[in-house]
Amino acid sequence: MSTAIFKNLNHEDNKSNLGEKSFIEGIIYWIIVLTPLWWLLGIQTLFYPAVASYLIFMSFRLEKLLKISVPICIWSWLAMSIVMLWTAIIGISNLNLDLIKIAASGVTLFKSYFLIFSCLVVPFWQPVRAKIVTRAIAWMATGYLVTLAIQLAILAVFGPLPPLMTPLANAVPPDSNKLALVVKFATIQDFFGIPLPRTDLYTADPPILGACALLCFFICLAETNPRLRKFSVLGSLIALLAAQSRISWLGLPLGLLVLFGFRSSWLRQGYLWLASFTCLICSCLGLSFQDLINKPLEIFTSARAESSSDRELVIKKTIEAWQEKPWIGWGVVHETVKWHIYEVDLGSFSTYTSVLYLHGIFGFIVFIFALISTLSSFWKTAINGNLSSQLAFTSLIALYFLLNATPLSWMVVYFWFFFIWLGANLAEIQENRKNVVRWEQLETQIL
Repeated sequence: MSTAIFKNLNHEDNKSNLGEKSFIEGIIYWIIVLTPLWWLLGIQTLFYPAVASYLIFMSFRLEKLLKISVPICIWSWLAMSIVMLWTAIIGISNLNLDLIKIAASGVTLFKSYFLIFSCLVVPFWQPVRAKIVTRAIAWMATGYLVTLAIQLAILAVFGPLPPLMTPLANAVPPDSNKLALVVKFATIQDFFGIPLPRTDLYTADPPILGACALLCFFICLAETNPRLRKFSVLGSLIALLAAQSRISWLGLPLGLLVLFGFRSSWLRQGYLWLASFTCLICSCLGLSFQDLINKPLEIFTSARAESSSDRELVIKKTIEAWQEKPWIGWGVVHETVKWHIYEVDLGSFSTYTSVLYLHGIFGFIVFIFALISTLSSFWKTAINGNLSSQLAFTSLIALYFLLNATPLSWMVVYFWFFFIWLGANLAEIQENRKNVVRWEQLETQIL
């Protein structure tokens, strides 16, 4: 595996010195590296969107908007933000909601699709090198090892501890949802019937940690410092294990399969052999293709069967609610589902059903266009052998797969750095294309 992925990195290992950082690069770098500090203060969900908005404010100039071409995928995320705002206004006007619900809707807009737009567009208006962002993420992923070791030591010595109230959690009203504002420690949970440690780490929920760890894994493969690359990849994998996120575990081999598809010619032919082998197994065992899929799926859901059934219930109720207002959705959450002793909002599981429920078919079309256009922006350079584009394409495929389990608007604030990294790579792709065009024009003039 390392030979196939790292073969284009060996010649860059002696260039691991990043040079002097610009002011904007320095802000991004240290905010990513100091993630544990923002976690302990409990300010992540407000701090990251505020920083992204500040970077836009610092970077925006009218002449840049007119002269600098920004890819359509970035504007599509802005369009999704506008759709979210529009449907939320309609939903609020139709429902008798209190001020807390209205404020929560505004904060959600601030830290979801508009945050994605902000992170993607900043590298086009200010020079942000992808290798700077990669280095910062590599250090953060390496820090997973330290933080996890501390949490496991606390678990071994003191046992499971209650959540630690952060300064911000103490400042908000007592009846507010403080899930994202507290520091939670590792606990022991059954996984496939085996008691294993599980943690949220810097996030509000273990599946979100699984998503962060998976994205960090692919990003850190582009790190040019070989030692840091190894530790950061290891930290990402350990965090992925500690999250016990089943869908993230499935996302890892899926992403690696896509990545090896770019890196290996024989694997592209292997897809045909895999299909043939699958048909052979089915015929020999007397199974249908559906049976072959259902059996592993039963094992997968049995790892945490109660959670799977609860998720299925919430998704079912979400779809039923969407059918009442199919075109523009409800705009805001108007109903909950009983889950043990908790009340769970509709749309809490699966981004795709959540978008349908909140923004209807119209919003779903805009959302799918944003996903596809972002993915396709890396396709051409990926098939031409650019490693960063291949990793970006691969990580996006893995992320789109993870969206089946957790709403993007809920978890994106915890991996905002991923979209900064995507934006920096997109900006470099566009700059390289401009350089090629200039070179071709120069050659034409000389000839």
